[in-house]
Amino acid sequence: MPAPAALHALILASLDDDQAQEVVSIPLAGKSEIADAMVIASGRSTRQVAAIAQKLAERIKQAGFGPARIEGLPAADWVVIDAGDVVVHVFRPEVRSFYNLERMWGLGEESGIA
Repeated sequence: MPAPAALHALILASLDDDQAQEVVSIPLAGKSEIADAMVIASGRSTRQVAAIAQKLAERIKQAGFGPARIEGLPAADWVVIDAGDVVVHVFRPEVRSFYNLERMWGLGEESGIA
């Protein structure tokens, strides 16, 4: 199985290809057992959020990382893609502001992220 760094790079490239906005990567090593990294991104609409998530899951599988679990697709306000070593959250902007995961994981104003 390919390395976690390769998975992380694939995810960031996929989000960039699909024009995800405000992509933030949070290293979780030493903070959480759930994954090595968390990536948070926004889509402009529920349709774009769903498309970003579905394409990302397809690319992860095609690259040999195995099937990614997807939660939240029907509403597509907040979709979580669990790729094992990396967990990806794709939000509509209003929903992202409400939950503010960046602050929860210690990336508040000091890192320049509102």
